[in-house]
Amino acid sequence: MKYSVITISDSASTGENSDVSGPLIIDIMGTENILNDYKIVPDEQAEIVKILQITAQEPGLDLILTTGGTGIGPRDVTPEATREVVEYEIPGISELMRVKNYINSEFVALSRAVAGVTNKILIINLPGNPKAVKENLNVLMQILPHALDLIKGNTDHKDVKR
Repeated sequence: MKYSVITISDSASTGENSDVSGPLIIDIMGTENILNDYKIVPDEQAEIVKILQITAQEPGLDLILTTGGTGIGPRDVTPEATREVVEYEIPGISELMRVKNYINSEFVALSRAVAGVTNKILIINLPGNPKAVKENLNVLMQILPHALDLIKGNTDHKDVKR
């Protein structure tokens, strides 16, 4: 998979705090996947929309993973920005992350993360908490290859393990 990571954080974008979740995503994605780009932006809806739109124009990109801004605080605007960019949502991805991780923390009920597609690129919002990033990516890694195949138009299901 060719992917990009966007960290959404006021404090990390100013250098006040270091970004832990973005590098963690890159680490979990491993060397078998290709990191296209990694950026940090503040919790500003217009800036998030702009960076998502620019990133979604990268040739050969399969996946954009965002981290941060998915909660219920007044500055958490990542879901709204993502909805502005995607052509259609895939609610089952966000639902799966919440259902599978509810066992780890009831706070998952406060996540507003969304997933959707633009320009045949899957965008998935992950929480900003490193523990939650790890738990959610562990849930997603199994379904990502098949989801990306479907998005690209490969609807041959013979290789899917259920």
